[in-house]
Amino acid sequence: MNWRWIFLMAWRDSRKNRSRLFLFISSIILGIASLVAMNSFNENLKMDIDDQAAQLIGADLELESRRKPTDEAMKFIDSLQALSDGYAKEERFMTMIQFPKVGGSRFVQVRAIDGKFPFYGEILTKPSKAYSSFGSENGVFIENAVMIQFQAAVGDTVQLGKSKYPVLGSLLSQPGQTAIAGSMAPSVFVPLDQLAESGLQQLGSRIEYHYYFKLPKSFETDKKLEEWKDKLTLLQLRGSTVQSTKENTGRSFADMANFMELVGFVALLLGCIGVSSSVQIYVREKLVSVAILRCMGAKAKQAFFIFLIQFAGIGLIGGFIGAILGALVQYLIPLVLQDVLPVALSTQVSWSAILQGVLLGLVIAVLFALLPLLSVRQVSPLNSLRMSDAAGQAKNDPWKYLIYLLIIGFILIFARMQMDDWKQTFIFTLGISVVFALLYGVAKGFTYLIRKFFPKGWPYVWRQGLSNLYRPNNQTVILLVSIGLGTALIATLFFVQDMLIKRVEMSAEENQANMLLFDIQPSQRDSLVLLAKEEGYNIMENVPIVTMQLESMNGITLKDVVADSTIDQSRRAFRGEIRATYRDSLSRSEKVMEGKWIGHVAPTDTASVSLDESYAGNIKAKVGDVMVFNVQGVRIPAKVSSIRQVDWNRFQSNFRVVFAKGSIDQAPQFFLMMTKVEGDAQSVAFQQKVVSRFPNVSVLDMNAVLDILNEILEKIGFIIQFIGGFSILTGIVVLIASVRISKFQRIRENVLLRTLGASRKQIYWITISEYLFLGLLAAITGIVIALIASNLLAVFVFESGFVPPIGFSLLLIFLVTFLTVLVGLINSLSVLNRSPLEALRRE
Repeated sequence: MNWRWIFLMAWRDSRKNRSRLFLFISSIILGIASLVAMNSFNENLKMDIDDQAAQLIGADLELESRRKPTDEAMKFIDSLQALSDGYAKEERFMTMIQFPKVGGSRFVQVRAIDGKFPFYGEILTKPSKAYSSFGSENGVFIENAVMIQFQAAVGDTVQLGKSKYPVLGSLLSQPGQTAIAGSMAPSVFVPLDQLAESGLQQLGSRIEYHYYFKLPKSFETDKKLEEWKDKLTLLQLRGSTVQSTKENTGRSFADMANFMELVGFVALLLGCIGVSSSVQIYVREKLVSVAILRCMGAKAKQAFFIFLIQFAGIGLIGGFIGAILGALVQYLIPLVLQDVLPVALSTQVSWSAILQGVLLGLVIAVLFALLPLLSVRQVSPLNSLRMSDAAGQAKNDPWKYLIYLLIIGFILIFARMQMDDWKQTFIFTLGISVVFALLYGVAKGFTYLIRKFFPKGWPYVWRQGLSNLYRPNNQTVILLVSIGLGTALIATLFFVQDMLIKRVEMSAEENQANMLLFDIQPSQRDSLVLLAKEEGYNIMENVPIVTMQLESMNGITLKDVVADSTIDQSRRAFRGEIRATYRDSLSRSEKVMEGKWIGHVAPTDTASVSLDESYAGNIKAKVGDVMVFNVQGVRIPAKVSSIRQVDWNRFQSNFRVVFAKGSIDQAPQFFLMMTKVEGDAQSVAFQQKVVSRFPNVSVLDMNAVLDILNEILEKIGFIIQFIGGFSILTGIVVLIASVRISKFQRIRENVLLRTLGASRKQIYWITISEYLFLGLLAAITGIVIALIASNLLAVFVFESGFVPPIGFSLLLIFLVTFLTVLVGLINSLSVLNRSPLEALRRE
């Protein structure tokens, strides 16, 4: 092996083929770019979360409870306060805020704080530094978006519950809050001691209690939190530290980044197929050159390495270009993702991601060029005399199987880097393989059917375009796989987004409630029903809700579970408050799966309870079990009479725990009501009347929720489609590269057609019909795959029906087909415009 001569020959041979060699590698540039962009984003995100973790939590330690802490829990909190350098507490809940100046109201999240919180980071306001007066003077701070919506200004008066407050400033940013979370329930900051007269802290108010501590540097917070694990469980408290917040936040958004890397990886796999197909065409055109080298004494493996070095070199260049492009793309990601991130995202250049992209280009170029290059070793010197476009290849070449194993290993290893375990890795790889196999099978099956049932009665140009799909050197399989998979990705993402929107669009249906009123006290119930009737609205649901907590299950308490790890009972069963109801019949969304429904019991009998099947599974409860509930200090034993299946997709009151009538009718309770209001103007007017007369009642307009949900899903959908779009672009690049690389083969075919009397116009229409069939078949196949995937997601993930949007499907089919024809025709112009004499001279 004369390596100097081999490198020199590789360089010399590449001089007149460099543009074609670059085209062959261009199909992986976009895939590498997407991966480098996502890797850079992931690294920057991890670094930003590490740097800003203290600002996310705002303290060294946070303790949280979903119910009012017990006296024992407060003693523990007070003992920590004595050790801390700073202490603050917060009560957080949802309610309505009124803007009397414009007569409007809004569903908001109230953060009632006592103390100088946050200890880390800062709350930015307008006017600046206005928050420094928080707690020292009467007033509230409201998120800027709400201030703009209601044309509010500093100094205006707003109403929370029964109390009125001046506006001290607008909130521009706050620790750990994302723009998307703020759009659903914007924050209102109010001093805790100023909330006492509002009437919002009463029975039925769903309040979260948070306690923040700034601890000395010598205090080993994470170690102590681990020691207090069982104690916090018994006290019904949950603890968070800077380190745990860092890990949880990083884990959540790392999953999102890894998912987008996998979407980019799919685009890269499409590019890899394009590489293999392009190399195959390139090698076929080089057979005569290889045969001549063999006649001059070159060995088969020397010819093999000449081309391998060419592809490795151009792959290195392609990897470098893709890495630089990805580094530039990552500067656009914060513009798209910042609304869903709780940290300020930086855009530092990740040299490790760039290096990975360059090496990836080299590895892919070599790995996926090896299979078509194997045929070079079989070229005989006699091929210099034979007119053949194909080289022989040994049927049982062991190198072929080794290369297949290397390719599968590459895919598995890369997928494993993005997955939590090997099971997910194999499922992902299997899923991708099935989709690729399906697309490949459709392409092969379609070409087979064309040849077997060729439409001989069609016009000549359409018959010729159709026959081009199975001509020698055709690109039917590669283009159908690349364009079809890109279409499937985009369509699936849209279908899922549309499915989620339709799950809440039932509120717009006839006779379906679209307005929810809750936190209604018993004394307000009749008056609120009367108000609705005066306005012409029927109360469609009027449901009592009783707040309670599970104290024991078959005699086992939380204390027993904590003390004995062998007890097979979930700790989660005893955590948090349960909001239950009582009634004598099943609702339309319920069906008894086990046991027997009992709708009424005598006051002297043991209470009877029915559980939702998913809740029963989580707490490991079954029919016949005895549960003891603590209802405002009163212990009520209840026997599980049935397990229900609940359709949670319906917009109506559904409960995990339902008591038989007569069990808890006299317990302290509040009410939830539902009604239907037609039109946005009527909805706003009714909300304002409810909130004005009943300031503690919260009103949720499902049409407004639908608008916000649509906005959120569009943002998230755009993020994923932004990366998924690389698949479509890769398909287009593969199409361009395939047409350009097979240019000389097409010139030869056009010469024959022109010689036989075909006009230039006919050749144009033949080309158009070929790409029309390709684009149409790829688009339809992609849509069918998307429909299958969306149906599976609907059944097994979202547990809902799926109705495909026909309009979008037809539009996507048209756009993909049009784009395929346009790109194919534009890139074929140089071939179509060649004169027969010019082509014959080249031959």
